[in-house]
Amino acid sequence: QVNSKQGGSPCKQKHVVLLSPLGKIEISGCEMGVHEIKLPKMSVLPTGAESSAACEVCEGAEEMPEPLQQCTAWLRAYFCEPDSTGSLPVPAFHHPLLQRDSFTRQVLWTLLNDVKFGEAVSYKQLAHLAGNSRAARAVGGAMRSNPIPIIIPCHRVIRSSGDSGNYGAGQPVKEWLLSHEKLQKEKLAR
Repeated sequence: QVNSKQGGSPCKQKHVVLLSPLGKIEISGCEMGVHEIKLPKMSVLPTGAESSAACEVCEGAEEMPEPLQQCTAWLRAYFCEPDSTGSLPVPAFHHPLLQRDSFTRQVLWTLLNDVKFGEAVSYKQLAHLAGNSRAARAVGGAMRSNPIPIIIPCHRVIRSSGDSGNYGAGQPVKEWLLSHEKLQKEKLAR
């Protein structure tokens, strides 16, 4: 339960499960926006994780508030036809972390707006983009607390050495997302 700003009444959260090439992605949110996207944690990726793999809502499709409809549409496009994500609306977010003004919020918004599909940025570069070039460690903390992975693309933040670095859902998931984007971007460039 999350308290909303209007009178402090808790949101009526709905939950949706999206079957994706990465497995089941759990999404929660309310009429005000998406609260959280939970990726399956994996130490090894399923074989045949192809972008053409079906991407369908398998639980919670009835009575989906608009932000969850937009979120599932965006994620389906991300996995199945990534070049169309740019034309889709990014759903509203209603996680408390994204409501209050903080460096973490600044970093997450900067990442969402400035680091495009198929690009990667180092923690240090992202700190600079967010307005504090000495805050690379704080950027790492912001990535760990990102409640909306994939849409807020924390998987695109890598170490200065070029190493992919850690990821909440496991390094194989991060590497899959990065290579999915790279392959899709190369297809479009042809």
